[in-house]
Amino acid sequence: MARNVYIVDGSRSPQLKARGRQGLFSASDLAVQSAKPLLLRNAALFEHIDEVILGCIMPGPDEANIARVVSLRLGIPLSVPAWTVQRNCASGMQSIDSAYHNIQSGLSDIVLAGGVEAMSRAPVLHNDQMVNWLGGLASAKTPVLKIKQLFKLRPAYFKPVIALLRGLTDPVVGLNMGQTAEEIAYRFDISRKQMDEFAVASHQRLARAYDEGVMDEVEVLYDTNGNCYEQDDGLRRDSSLESLARLRSAFDKQYGNVTAGNSAQITDGASWVLLASEKAVKKYNLSTIAKITDSQWAGLDPAVMGMGPIHAMTPIMKRKKLSIKDIDYWEINEAFAAQVLGCVAAWNTKDYCAQYLNLKSAIGEIPHERLNIDGGGISLGHPVGASGARIVLHLAKILERKNAKRGIASLCIGGGQGGAMLIERED
Repeated sequence: MARNVYIVDGSRSPQLKARGRQGLFSASDLAVQSAKPLLLRNAALFEHIDEVILGCIMPGPDEANIARVVSLRLGIPLSVPAWTVQRNCASGMQSIDSAYHNIQSGLSDIVLAGGVEAMSRAPVLHNDQMVNWLGGLASAKTPVLKIKQLFKLRPAYFKPVIALLRGLTDPVVGLNMGQTAEEIAYRFDISRKQMDEFAVASHQRLARAYDEGVMDEVEVLYDTNGNCYEQDDGLRRDSSLESLARLRSAFDKQYGNVTAGNSAQITDGASWVLLASEKAVKKYNLSTIAKITDSQWAGLDPAVMGMGPIHAMTPIMKRKKLSIKDIDYWEINEAFAAQVLGCVAAWNTKDYCAQYLNLKSAIGEIPHERLNIDGGGISLGHPVGASGARIVLHLAKILERKNAKRGIASLCIGGGQGGAMLIERED
């Protein structure tokens, strides 16, 4: 029989906005600093961790299998295996899901799982022409051949390839992620005002969460100059409909409504959870935040990848025979305001539910007051490898804080996928 899997504890770094230059922290720095307080709080488990799993899309050149790099830097025993997973925007959730299934099946009892991304450090690459030219220069065996190769160098060879921009464009359908959000906005007639209202609410909710002191999973970062970073620095407390209305469309210059202000911010960040089997919970007398009850991955048209959450959440709802009123709180990663609003609209549309989700009727409308109640990617950023772990951790914290029973965390995934995880609290 499948074993119960519990979230024992978790932590994350503040998410720091990319500002046109390399951030102060590498991905492994972010992961190490945010994990240390978590491991210190749970020092009795340190020697009993069975594996470390970390989601990351763009590790640095010195971070091959970044999970192992981080594990060793944390001083986790050498005998503990560590491995890295990649599922685009849901890499952090994939790490938790992988740990969940390993614990369920009895392969592990205690797993440190999470996600990290230093998007500000996404590589800038040579184009193919420059790569081939450099290869020719390296293979030239004599001074004469090297001189001949030098004369073949052309200014166009110096045009860089911006890996971040390429990574945010789907190579199959040829649309960048913002254009897929525009497609959703068009399909569900989502207006610019609706998107901007959603974005303003995200900032207001995050500001309130910090003011009320409920973001206790955020651990302080310290740089080498002694400066500290305590909060997500993309928060704009003065965000308003008037200020957002002045922004130009970012992806469809002529007709679009998706802007930088109603899209997720490009950020650096890391998030972790410590997972344990029921056997380990009893053996080490652990307190728990929540239990992972179910998970689901789904595929769909990459041109509307933002609809992924409802394609992943629907099978869970059907398996568990749940309705919207049975879910106390929802976390849907805010890649774009249009994308989240599109998911809400689709579940409340009979035709969409019938055509794409094989349902006889609409599921209903997710209440705004129970969705992303402390803000999301628009206000605090979306470090792609980390967000999946962040929303699962924060949802668990919300259930604990609100003394609520059940919640679902979900993300859309570039390339046309969705991921979802159902978590519950036990008395």
